[in-house]
Amino acid sequence: MNRKPLIVRSGMTRRQFLARSGALGAAGLSLPALLAACGGGGGDAYDVFFENWPLYIDPTEGETIGTIDRFAEATGLTMKYTEAYNDNNEYFAKIQPVLGAGKTIDPDIIAPTSWMAGRLINLGWTEKLPLADIPNVANLDDGFKNPTWDPTGEYSLPWQAGMAGIAYNSDAAGREIKSVADLFDPAFKGKIGMLSEMRDTIGLILMGEGIDPSTISTFEEAAPAFEKLEKAKADGQIRAFTGNDYTDDLLAGNFAACIGWSGDLFQLETESEAVKFVIPEEGGTRWADVMVIPKGAKNIANAAAWMNFVYDPEQAAQLTTYNMYVSPVKGVREIIAASDPDLAENPLVFPDEATSSRLRAFAQLSDEEEAKFDEAFSAITGA
Repeated sequence: MNRKPLIVRSGMTRRQFLARSGALGAAGLSLPALLAACGGGGGDAYDVFFENWPLYIDPTEGETIGTIDRFAEATGLTMKYTEAYNDNNEYFAKIQPVLGAGKTIDPDIIAPTSWMAGRLINLGWTEKLPLADIPNVANLDDGFKNPTWDPTGEYSLPWQAGMAGIAYNSDAAGREIKSVADLFDPAFKGKIGMLSEMRDTIGLILMGEGIDPSTISTFEEAAPAFEKLEKAKADGQIRAFTGNDYTDDLLAGNFAACIGWSGDLFQLETESEAVKFVIPEEGGTRWADVMVIPKGAKNIANAAAWMNFVYDPEQAAQLTTYNMYVSPVKGVREIIAASDPDLAENPLVFPDEATSSRLRAFAQLSDEEEAKFDEAFSAITGA
């Protein structure tokens, strides 16, 4: 049986979408409105419903069969797939009244970023995964086992991952950038970019201060990073706090250096030889978007079938080839090496052991501490 997926898609790249969505948001247009303009789902008949981030899965194009269609062919299950997960806090605000009241939301699978997944797990708003029905969980890369957001590994499986480090324009910087300390070099005053994503910006600064962001639990422990950031903002060191639109300033040379994400830089390095990405000497942050099953989901068995399917290395390799993020599935690199050896050797997609050992996920914070972090960060960034 070959039943078509119900899928919302767009014709632009993930990076272009996120940059444009920010601009449209400033103009008063919502992300759901943008998605509706790009395409529509359809019908209510489905066997499993996955709500994910935009532009995060390979589509069926021409003779190339996308992951969702391959899943339908292999299992006979229809998937409804939408791209309405656009922001962790925004999505949490949407589902909180429902799950908090003990009711169920429509999706059987969602893919929050790891820290938000941890919040949902701690609130008791996710189901334990039926791991016995997901034998391919054996292919989970060792680096993703028992993470800070899900210490027992019973509630989540990573969808895709990446890292935050330093992106720089070698023409604008005039030299190689290696350290978090370089972001605070007065020679680059007014030409430094910081991310509006608190965990990546504060996480890197913490590592620059010799503090492991995966071990902190209170705002007081992170205070040195906030103080350093606040001083840099007051001194005019920082040109701007940005989302994905940092890429434009980086390409133009308005930023000599900035904090950036690995997936973006894989694409940018093909646009400009001057653009570089480095995991700082002190280390970088690791992030992951992870699949969880919301409490009371109607199609748990079919959700398990999907997770098992995408954890097959052959399937995961096709997904990686499309989106260029870090796969959490063992065996993907070897498969890709047979057809695309250059991609298999790219450290932004397949970080080596030495690099991986220097990456840290931000600690899971209590709601009370989270509020302190967010308040302090907003006061500095002006958000």
